[in-house]
Amino acid sequence: MSARVELVWYGDDAPVYDLGPQHPLRFSRVILTRELIHAYGLIDGDRVLETPARTATDDELLLVHSERYVDAVRQAGHGEKGPWWEFGFGPGDNPIFPQMHEASARAAGASLMAAEAVWSGRAEHAFNPAGGLHHAMPARASGFCVYDDPAVAIAWLLDHGAERVAYVDVDVHHGDGPQAIFYDDPRVLTVSVHQSGATLFPGTGSVDEIGSGDARGTAVNIPLPPFTGEELWLEAFRSVAVPLVEAWVPEVLVTQLGCDTHHSDPLANLMLTTAAYRRTASILHDLAHKAAGGRWVAMGGGGYQWAAVVPRAWTIYFSEMAGVSVPDELPANWLERAGAETGRALPSRLSEPAVQGPAGDWAAVHGVVADLRRLVFPLHGLD
Repeated sequence: MSARVELVWYGDDAPVYDLGPQHPLRFSRVILTRELIHAYGLIDGDRVLETPARTATDDELLLVHSERYVDAVRQAGHGEKGPWWEFGFGPGDNPIFPQMHEASARAAGASLMAAEAVWSGRAEHAFNPAGGLHHAMPARASGFCVYDDPAVAIAWLLDHGAERVAYVDVDVHHGDGPQAIFYDDPRVLTVSVHQSGATLFPGTGSVDEIGSGDARGTAVNIPLPPFTGEELWLEAFRSVAVPLVEAWVPEVLVTQLGCDTHHSDPLANLMLTTAAYRRTASILHDLAHKAAGGRWVAMGGGGYQWAAVVPRAWTIYFSEMAGVSVPDELPANWLERAGAETGRALPSRLSEPAVQGPAGDWAAVHGVVADLRRLVFPLHGLD
């Protein structure tokens, strides 16, 4: 297999996935991430390349979504009238925006390009920062997400011969879309570490959601209490996700790299810093090689400190994928460009100080781990 790594760029030829100027999901975070990756010189044109995305076809979207839903997304985004609230659209989380289908299909197509690159052997690792829209359901938009690109990519892999796929989701919100879509599919292991649904959208992702039928044990949730610090977060992640994925022995590792776990994120309450993202990136990289033959498909995800946190977090992940150590100090040209867009000073380094204060509820986190060891581990032959 080639050691090549690909950054899949959404492209300049498609409508922007733009939910509006007041919406917390800002496409600028994807643009700034790409620009920071370039500013660090990570794209060398030889081993580390940038690949333009394509648009997902209707047939590819229909691997996951209903035909009626895809038609509704297209019609609503072209200004046609209809009962769009039935599909989750309306004021609030999921506003209708111009060319909604075209923009959403491009985000899904970028994840398909990443999956194609890795499954074909053209690349070992591939990253689509515009993806990770993990709340969309087969016939309903949810949580800022129109098409569920992680699920579409996984379904494509299965359709093209993959027999075992592991999906690991580190977003602060439960990865409910892929879990629901593959809940009874014994070929897909979904692992989500997130702030507990008792305190955060979408309200799901409890320990006892473990899959059904022949797929019992293939849905794994690590719900953590608010204000969990990064050491406890990392302990729970390593204690559960790593041994389960290793035991699963997937042909491909698919990850959603939401960074709304950051302590400054306005929509959630976990307490991570960029140090946790660096360590998580290393864990996932090792896991891809140890368990999945090096095949690693990654997508972006949540993150609502769109300039101050997201580009740094995802550049940390991509530099790990590329196997390149980058300077801690951010490139001056990128800081000038990003600062001009945001209108305020931004952090000047990838690293940042540790969060001061309590590290979280030790007993609650260890209780979650103990419950998963009791409920799920025996189903995978683990103690």
